[in-house]
Formats: sequence, structure tokens, C-alpha cells
Amino acid sequence: MTRVLNQPLGGNQMPRFGGPATMMRLPTQTGTEGLDACFVGIPMDIGASNRAGTRYGPRQIRAESCLIRPYNMATRAAPFDSLMVADIGDVAIDTFNLPKCMDIITGAYRSIIAKGCRPLTLGGDHTLTYPILTAMAEKYGPVGLIHVDAHADINETMFGEKIAHGTPFRRAVEDKLLDTKRCIQIGLRATGYAADDFDWPRQQGFRVVEAEECWHKSLTPLMDEVRQHMGKGPVYLSFDIDSLDPAFAPGTGTPEIGGLTTIQGIEIIRGCHGLNLVGCDLVEVSPPYDPSGNTALTGANLLFEMLCVLPGVKRR
Repeated sequence: MTRVLNQPLGGNQMPRFGGPATMMRLPTQTGTEGLDACFVGIPMDIGASNRAGTRYGPRQIRAESCLIRPYNMATRAAPFDSLMVADIGDVAIDTFNLPKCMDIITGAYRSIIAKGCRPLTLGGDHTLTYPILTAMAEKYGPVGLIHVDAHADINETMFGEKIAHGTPFRRAVEDKLLDTKRCIQIGLRATGYAADDFDWPRQQGFRVVEAEECWHKSLTPLMDEVRQHMGKGPVYLSFDIDSLDPAFAPGTGTPEIGGLTTIQGIEIIRGCHGLNLVGCDLVEVSPPYDPSGNTALTGANLLFEMLCVLPGVKRR
């Protein structure tokens, strides 16, 4: 029996300024029963240390995603002809208690991934990746990591707190959630709290590709190497929108000049094709600093590109 797959509401069926305010105007459901992949929001910014506003990120990304059509013309990926996908809404976080949020998010993702659904997360500040990785490691064991960011996010503490958007990957290493020999950070740059800020992940076994190594070049060769290194094991992709230069993505909490281009961002994600991606996130879109909506639109497009490289997506 042929499965009937969900399709986004098309722009010739309903004007793009109308229709449901879901990711790509997909159908919604409250759980992941029958789904191969889902979009899920985490509207949180209480882990942010500088400019707030990422709590509005999931809603704005969804709003801008109405411009995206269902077929990838470059890669010929047809995700909605291949997988059952829906928007399952937002995780109901505790707005005032960050440690409690960690438990809420981990519990939500245990349920999401229990039967093999692969979540594509709309952030939200980068703290949220830590509890997601907790759930991932419980199911799959330590996972490989492709982390695209201007910042390493491996601080010991921030303002004396161990849980914040600048600490998730140190906590993930300490909790043995990551296969540290299969971790790469791409796009790190700018200034640090200490001269050796980027050395700690290297000491754990991470490959660190600073932004200067990416200037004026395609990242396709880098991703060829990454695919070989990651092998067939489970991999998680975490993409901070501030990895992109603020010329492309100004609507974020901690912008840093000299960043990646949108083309390089797409190259990184398309370079994940063939990996055993168990989940992805797109974090740190802050609509109050994004008056044109272009940062959220960029985030929506990158999430679509992530969907297009999930296992099981056919290319027409």
C-alpha cells in the first residue's frame, strides 16, 4: 500500500501571505506518530548572554518559510515525495527556569525520536542543543557533531552558571554525549575571553576550522573530508545563524564580522548528504534585530536544505 505523504500548501493553491503559519505551511500534528521527520520549535532565549529575542525565532522562521517551494532545484531533492513530514509545534518550555528547561527539552526529544523520527529544530538560543544531545545520546550513543558557529560555545561557566548558550558543547563533552573524534566546528572567529579559547575543543579531539580558513573559497572540498571522517555513525548538525557574516544575517544576538557567506552555509549542509543525520537545529535567529525578515528567511531556507539531506530523501 502506497503511503500518502504530507505536502506543503502550495503558493498556487493559497497566496503565500495566507494559509497556516506553520513551517512551509505543512500540516500540523501533536506527536510524531507516522513521521519520518518533523519541524519543532523551541522558543527560548533565557540562556542568551547579550541581545535577547530568540524566543521569537521559531515563529518568525515559520512566517518567512512560506516563500520556500517544495523541490530543491539545485540538488533535485524531493523531501516531501520521500518522507512523511509535519510541523509538531513548539516545546512548552519554562520561561523562568533554565535548568528546568533542560529537562523539559530532553523529555520532549526522547518522545520525538523514540520511533526514529528525525527532528529539525527551530531555535531559540544555543543552550537548547545540550538537552537535545542528551536525548540523542540516550538513543544512539555518543554522536558525531557538525557545529557551524562563530563561537566555540565551550565556556566553563557564564556569569557563574554552567548552563547557558555559551556552554553547551563543554557540557556535552563532560556528559560523554559526543564521539569527540567525529566532531568538527566550522566558522569560529573574532575575539575570545582567553587566548586559548579555541584550543580546548582541539584538546578533546575536535577538528576546528576557523573562519579565516574559509575565506574566499568553496567549502565543498572540506565537506568531502568531513563525510569520510564521519563515516556511517550517527551525526548531529547544529547551525548557529551567527556563523554567517552579519551582512547576511544581522538578526542575531552575538554577530561577528568576517563570517561565512550564505553560499558557504549551503555548501556545508549539502555536504552532509549521505551522512546518518539523526537531527539538526538552526539557532539564534533574533527577530527584534531582523527588521527585513531576511535573517529568518535565511534560517528557513537552511532548515529546508537540512531536510533535503536527511537519510531517505530521493533526488529526482
